[in-house]
Amino acid sequence: MSKKALIAMSGGVDSSVAALLMKNAGYECTGAMMRLWGGADEQDEKDAAAVAARLDIPFYVFDLQDKFREKVINKFIKTYENGATPNPCLDCNRYLKFGALYEKARELGCDYIATGHYVISAQDKSTGRHIIKKAADPAKDQSYVLYSLSQEILSHCVFPLGSRTKSEIREIAEQNGFVNSRKKESQDICFVPDGDYSAFIERQTGRVYPPGDFVTTSGEKVGTHSGIIRYTIGQRKGLGVSYRAPLYVCAKDIKNNRVILTEGAELFSREVTAADINLIAVPKIEGGMRVAARTRYNMKEQPATAYQPDENTIKVVFDSPQRAAAPGQALVLYSGKTVVGGGTII
Repeated sequence: MSKKALIAMSGGVDSSVAALLMKNAGYECTGAMMRLWGGADEQDEKDAAAVAARLDIPFYVFDLQDKFREKVINKFIKTYENGATPNPCLDCNRYLKFGALYEKARELGCDYIATGHYVISAQDKSTGRHIIKKAADPAKDQSYVLYSLSQEILSHCVFPLGSRTKSEIREIAEQNGFVNSRKKESQDICFVPDGDYSAFIERQTGRVYPPGDFVTTSGEKVGTHSGIIRYTIGQRKGLGVSYRAPLYVCAKDIKNNRVILTEGAELFSREVTAADINLIAVPKIEGGMRVAARTRYNMKEQPATAYQPDENTIKVVFDSPQRAAAPGQALVLYSGKTVVGGGTII
């Protein structure tokens, strides 16, 4: 296999250094930026092109806005409308940053794709499976959002930043005179930069999401909500409800347009079920497998036992009850530093 690689370049420092490291490792590199959203920052495109020029590698911009709308934005809206909490970055990684990029790489005759994600990839010598491990820098580890990558795609992926820290990456960028060496990282969902998800959904759909009742788990009405898409499981702030104790969102009744509130107990559960699963480290979970599991990106893994009742479902029983496992988010399983797999919480 030749060493031709397509590098995903976003205009940020991570993907820029990834391109440099790939070139230094002897790959014949081509840079590519995906234009995903109409409101994308033109400066990002200029920065990515400038780094590619400095590295003397070809640079393409792929317009994937239609696919992004279909696979990410439409699902984002539908998930909120159905009462769940979406994770659009997971879908973007799955369908665009790896799925579509892999297709483009094949069209261009590239054998590998490389990104600036902080994870370590390897091949398990005992099983032959391609696996993902946590990054060396715990603060930057992105293994949680890559659980959906297939064996085929993983076999063609290179993650050059996985064994390095963020400070090292910035230092390398500065040493090489990259225009974006001190560029601030984006923390927001790219298509909702102001963080107002409900306003975005209303603009996109042209719909009005009407007020309805806030009710406790016992059925007591305690207030009026301002539209069911505005609330997420576990939310306490911004409810505007006066009650004898703090209340949290624990469920949504879409049919009756009600948001269910609890004083806290109903937020905790030991069992979590996920569908639309992808397994990386193993082809199937046999019996009960001891794992560490996360139900949110910024959550510390918790000890649990995982079961696979059927081809498309994982059930996890935590050793102790866990707070606010929200439908729509990802359940990701680990064995030590290795990603076992994951799925979408139902």
